[in-house]
Parts: sequence; C-alpha cells; structure tokens
Amino acid sequence: MSAPATQTDALPQARIDFVPVALVVAIALGAFALIGSPSTWVTLTVAGLAMGLLIFIMASGLTLVFGLMDVMNFAHGLFIAIGAYVAVSVIKVFGASAGADSFTANLAAIVPALAAAVVVAGLLGLFFERVIIRPVYGQHLKQILITTGGMIVAEQLIHVLWGPDQLPLLRPPTLRGSFLIGDIALEKFRLAAVVIGLAVFVSLVALLNRTKIGLLIRAGVENKEMVEAMGYRIRRLFVAVFVAGAALAGLGGALWGMYQESVTVLIGAQMMVLIFIVIIIGGLGSVGGCFIGALLVGLVANYVGYLSPKIALGSNILLMVAILLWRPQGLYPMNKQ
Repeated sequence: MSAPATQTDALPQARIDFVPVALVVAIALGAFALIGSPSTWVTLTVAGLAMGLLIFIMASGLTLVFGLMDVMNFAHGLFIAIGAYVAVSVIKVFGASAGADSFTANLAAIVPALAAAVVVAGLLGLFFERVIIRPVYGQHLKQILITTGGMIVAEQLIHVLWGPDQLPLLRPPTLRGSFLIGDIALEKFRLAAVVIGLAVFVSLVALLNRTKIGLLIRAGVENKEMVEAMGYRIRRLFVAVFVAGAALAGLGGALWGMYQESVTVLIGAQMMVLIFIVIIIGGLGSVGGCFIGALLVGLVANYVGYLSPKIALGSNILLMVAILLWRPQGLYPMNKQ
C-alpha cells in the first residue's frame, strides 16, 4: 500500500507569476535604449519609482476596499486631500523645526505631520464608512452617487476650514536638493519617497501573508461566507480595512503634497484617475498587482514625458488599454493568487 498523501506528498505551492515584474524591467531597459544617457535614465527612473510608490500608498487601501468590501468609493480622493491639509497645519505648528538645517529637527516636524495625516484620515474614513457607505452596501450605482456627493460636500468644508487658496507645503531643508554621483542627480525627497513606499509595501505584504488578520482579509476577498461560517465577524474586518485604506490615503496625500510643494482642494480628485488606472491594471483586490501597476504608471509617465511630452498625458491610458487587451482581469487577478 502506498503511504498516506500527508506523509509523502508535499503541499502544492502557489506559483509566482514573474511576467509582470519582467514587464517593468523591459520598459526600463527599453527606455534606457531610447534615452541613451545613463545619468538621465537613472534620474528619470528614480523619479518614476518615487511617483509610482507614492501612488501605490494612496491606491493600496482602495484596491483592498474594492476586493474585500465590493465598495466603489469615489470619495477616496477626499482622504488624500485631508491628509495633505492636515500635514500643512501640523508643519506650521512645528515651523521652527521644519525650517531648521538639522535632519533631526526636520524629522521632529515631518513625523508628527505624517502621523496626524494618518490618524485624521483614518477617523474620517471610519465616519464615512459608518454614515455614508454602510447604508448602500451591495448597491454600486448608489455607492457611486453617494460617495461622489459626499466628496463634493467635504471639499466645500475644506474651503471653509482652510480657505480656497493654494497652500504651500514646502519640503524641509534637509530633503531639498539632490545627491550628485558623478553626472547623476538624485533628488533627496524622491529617494525618501522610494524608501517609505517600499516600507509600506513590505509591511502590507507581511501583514497579509504572515498574520492571522491578513489571512482573514485574503480569505474574505475570496469567500466572505466561509469566513463568517468560521465564526469571524466579517463586518468588523470590513471596517478595519476601510479605515486602514483611508489612513494610507492620508499618508499618501501628505507625501504627495510635499512632492508637489503645494496643496489645493483638488489634490485628491486629480490623483483619482491615476489611482483607478493603477488598481485596474493591477487587478482589483491585489496589493501585489497594485504595486506593479503603480511602478508601471510612474515609470511610463516619466519616460514618455521626457521622450515625447506631447503624448505624456495619454501615456498611462494607452498603458492601461494595452495591459487590459493582454490580461483583461489585470496583472494579478485575485482568483489566480
């Protein structure tokens, strides 16, 4: 008799699809061939990675909300805007530290600003889920209408609290300028954005794959009924994911405001097009797909903007169309993870 399968057979391992990763590398190498100058290519690549990772921070929460909760939240840009405006207010409070030439003093201003953006955006997300989203679960048309209306009202409240004018959100002195390595110029803030974005990605991957909460989230994406049958309160999990998504959007909004060095009430709405492109390219509900999609969007925007500025605005739309023709469900559809 053959031995039991549990003793002789290894458990099947999920196969990792490296094709989307190879696509990122191929685009970078293709751009290198077209640009010609190694120093320019490195500068554009770092700028693209920084832009992509900041978009990833803002989009990662929304893709989980789509995948787990089946909620079409068109007001996600509101959390981005709130994060940016809260950062402006906190930076003003720590004005002396923010303007000092000391990295430690600058951190003493930046860390509270980012923390406040995360907390306020998360609390707003909690209110939004309880008051606006909860009554329209499972009703996509009503979700689109009510979240869009909620964002319009909230934007007017931002005008009341912070005024209609554009506000400056200058980077601290130690994050201005560039590092020079030969002919290569690497902006300090963009390097910091790459580090923060990678840290957020690694943290999310570790949470989703190495913790019980992450297991429940992934199981809830695949089969909500199964999670409920096991005795877990899926609605509490929904709320936690929504709040975390709003908090990440607030963090991304604060960083994006520093990236642009200015904040307007439309900062969130303007980013929503890129965010939707990223989560559609990556596959709804997929953090890994969102990460790769954001890198593609950031790199393509910077490479095309340098090589052919006239088509830069439509480059990411063309990228999305091309990828969906290749993989209609996105790079990493949830049913294949």
